[in-house]
Amino acid sequence: MRTGPDREKQNIIWNMAGSFCYAFASMILSFVVMRIVGKEQGGVFAFGFSTFGQQMFILAYFGIRPFQVTDGAGEFRFGDYLYHRCLTCGIALLAGAGYLLVCGYSPQKAGTLFLLVCYKVIDGFADVFESEFQRAGHLHLTGKSNTFRTFLSVGVFLAVLMAGCPLLWACGAAVMAQIAGVFLFDILVLGRLEAVNQAGSRKRLMPLTGAVWLLFVSVFLDFYIFSAAKYAIDAYMDDVASGYFNVIFMPTSVINLAAGFVIRPVLTHLTDDWNEKRYPGFVDMLKKISLLIGGLSCLAVALTWLLGKPVLGIMERILGASYTGSLVPYQGAFLLVVLGGGFYAILNLYYYVLVILRQQQVIFWIYVVLTALAAVLAPALVKQAGIMGAALAYLVLMIIMAIGFAGGAWNAYRLGKQK
Repeated sequence: MRTGPDREKQNIIWNMAGSFCYAFASMILSFVVMRIVGKEQGGVFAFGFSTFGQQMFILAYFGIRPFQVTDGAGEFRFGDYLYHRCLTCGIALLAGAGYLLVCGYSPQKAGTLFLLVCYKVIDGFADVFESEFQRAGHLHLTGKSNTFRTFLSVGVFLAVLMAGCPLLWACGAAVMAQIAGVFLFDILVLGRLEAVNQAGSRKRLMPLTGAVWLLFVSVFLDFYIFSAAKYAIDAYMDDVASGYFNVIFMPTSVINLAAGFVIRPVLTHLTDDWNEKRYPGFVDMLKKISLLIGGLSCLAVALTWLLGKPVLGIMERILGASYTGSLVPYQGAFLLVVLGGGFYAILNLYYYVLVILRQQQVIFWIYVVLTALAAVLAPALVKQAGIMGAALAYLVLMIIMAIGFAGGAWNAYRLGKQK
């Protein structure tokens, strides 16, 4: 393994590559599927891949990553985290299957959605290995896993779909490729890291759950808030509208990708500055990251204001003649979504800051309040204004949540510094 400055360089390069591949695939895949299989099946895939499947990923993931990568003192061993992740992945699969059994979807739609749940849950299982890579100082291995697994699974999925096979078959093939990717790029690679303690104990399940359950509930509610508009469209509109909204929602992935390039590599530095009471360095780095994310978000909004209509027109032409005139009318919603994505990137930064400061209760209560608001606001605005209402609901929720996280983080910093 590389060491010193060379490793740091590899960490940055591969983290960027992995984040880009993962976010690009998440952003563009629904778009490509809509082109290949049409509006309705494309809408089903978009909802399953980016919304419901991702919600089950959150359940499998259990919000542990920030805790694991900042567990520098080794409070829990990798084996403890692995035991816990196996349990949460099993629960996620059961929860996904249970929801689909009672929701009234057609067998084909339910089967497609369940395979996408499996795909995302395997992603959640891989995360425990990738988190350990980062904790051990090998962030480049996390990036490599994200990159190679994404290429493998997405490549197999698209190859099967473009061969003329049904969407259901393509989703099944992607699941098989995802399993192979985890074995090749996570399990085998971790076995080569001598410093990783792979021993684990089931007795540590309860202490670990007790340490992170607020993070899990918070992250689960976070994604519900983030996706409340999509759930409202699935409930009160049709699969076609779901596909359209996912298309105009794609730029949020670009903003979050750019923010991830900045946030991930500095998490351990922020943690060290805080734990070692280097407060000026902590504040200086946090301000720089905030300004950079804010600047990138402003640039994205400005470009959307200037180029939104032409970009939507290009998307229509790429999707095919049947989509002509279907996206351009949503230029205003497109702008609102991009602006909301900027606020989401900011709140993600301060979420991690609150985790570093071990302020899980602050995170939890912000999410509880916003969940209640999202459950009322998103359906009401979607019923009233359709896709435009969904975009407005998303923006309002992101603004309020960003204010809550940033305010909570700076207040926690002030109080923690005085101790």
